[in-house]
Amino acid sequence: MNIQMLVEAWLAMGANKLRTFLTMLGMMIGVGAVVLMLAIGQGAQYVVDQSIASMGSNLFIILSGSTTSGGMRMGSGASPSLTVADADALAELPDIAAVAPASPDSAQVVYGASNWSTRIYGTTSAYLEVRDWHLSAGTPFTDSDVRAATRVALLGQTVVDNLFGDENPVNKTIRIKQSPYLVVGVLAAKGQSLDGRDQDDTILVPITTAQRKLFGNQFQGAVRFIMAQARSADVMDAAERSMNELLRQRHHIPPGGDDDFSIRNLTALANTAADATRAMSAMLGAIASISLLVGGIGIMNIMLVSVTERTREIGIRIAIGARQKDILLQFLLEAIIISIAGCTVGVVLGIAGAIIINQMADTAVVITGSSVIMAFMVASAVGIFFGFYPARKAARLKPIDALRYQ
Repeated sequence: MNIQMLVEAWLAMGANKLRTFLTMLGMMIGVGAVVLMLAIGQGAQYVVDQSIASMGSNLFIILSGSTTSGGMRMGSGASPSLTVADADALAELPDIAAVAPASPDSAQVVYGASNWSTRIYGTTSAYLEVRDWHLSAGTPFTDSDVRAATRVALLGQTVVDNLFGDENPVNKTIRIKQSPYLVVGVLAAKGQSLDGRDQDDTILVPITTAQRKLFGNQFQGAVRFIMAQARSADVMDAAERSMNELLRQRHHIPPGGDDDFSIRNLTALANTAADATRAMSAMLGAIASISLLVGGIGIMNIMLVSVTERTREIGIRIAIGARQKDILLQFLLEAIIISIAGCTVGVVLGIAGAIIINQMADTAVVITGSSVIMAFMVASAVGIFFGFYPARKAARLKPIDALRYQ
């Protein structure tokens, strides 16, 4: 009986193909918009998640404090209040897994006939551990290189691409400020950071080399910032408190005095960015879902028109023995078929649109099975919800009134 009703519902829809197509069009646009918006939102979330993962886990950055000059208060990092000794002391704290001081600056790098301006970080071997940064080739520089201020360098992938092309840079010599540096390794690609900066456009050298031979340092042992990694996410708050107390003690800051440093929880900032991206993704899906509501209203309107046109037919069916639930089921089936068919085409359109945007705008899009399944479930729910009232109206028609309808 149900198969027969399904066939009858299909034939009834085929009797007016243009109207059926226009009814499906609302669902096609609605579902396509939902799939496309969710793909864009999830793509943005994927990019943020990748950027967070590339930073490393449980990270803090300790910045040098501000200073006042001529009545003007300078920003963080203006005063060289942090030293390598501070980093060594922080590494002894029980909640800290690794610490790496850093002194960044920019310089022109030359290899053969190629040159490239990049950011150079003077740091220690612990920097790779703190940032969870692996090597794609070669070996890292060691603590002995830091103690001896050896002229060795680790190159980011962007620097390798611009200086060496397809050539293997390991054990080659580059020139930084006219001085030779041996390339001992290549950093694995990390991509962009949360602020859009290319993390691979960088070179790492021993911090002593940067301070003594490359950039110089007006203040002995001073560093621009220190990166610290907590042992786990559970001890982040305790680690921040202990670092703050230790640095205040080392810098002889009296109770109530202003800190000459600032500690920022990078993990918390990254999680805030991730939450904002998830909210944006949900908002995009919600906005696109409005078009599904419009499509559902279109289904209800057309089904009401169909009930009015087929009133005599309904009356005849009831008169020859059709039950109310049979009439209800037939019209519900018509609404669900329209919804599912429109949803199927809409999913294809949404996926095609996402692929086109990915290729033309170079924007990350992520199409998941859950978004497609959700689209089908919502389409079925819309068909049942908006098709129920016209179907119920048809099922409750009285045979005499239906047969008299002109």
